[in-house]
Amino acid sequence: METKKLTAQEIVPASRKLGRDDAIKLASAAKKITVAKGKKVMSFAGGKNVSNETIDNMLGPTGNLRAPTIVSGSQILVGYNEDVYADIFSK
Repeated sequence: METKKLTAQEIVPASRKLGRDDAIKLASAAKKITVAKGKKVMSFAGGKNVSNETIDNMLGPTGNLRAPTIVSGSQILVGYNEDVYADIFSK
């Protein structure tokens, strides 16, 4: 983030667990959601009628929001994939 001169507006410590309700709230406010699980990258539409599939993919095996989760404008990035980050933050 430093190389792109990005700063976090809010950092949530790992001790504060964000669950399904938090994921729904974030997804409902977004237009686009990108979820990265290793090399697998999935894109979903956000909004009021966000699907259960979208929420399920945003959550890890413990039922908590996967990390890192970044909200950038109307887009949410969940998980880490170097190519996705490079594409989004190079603009």
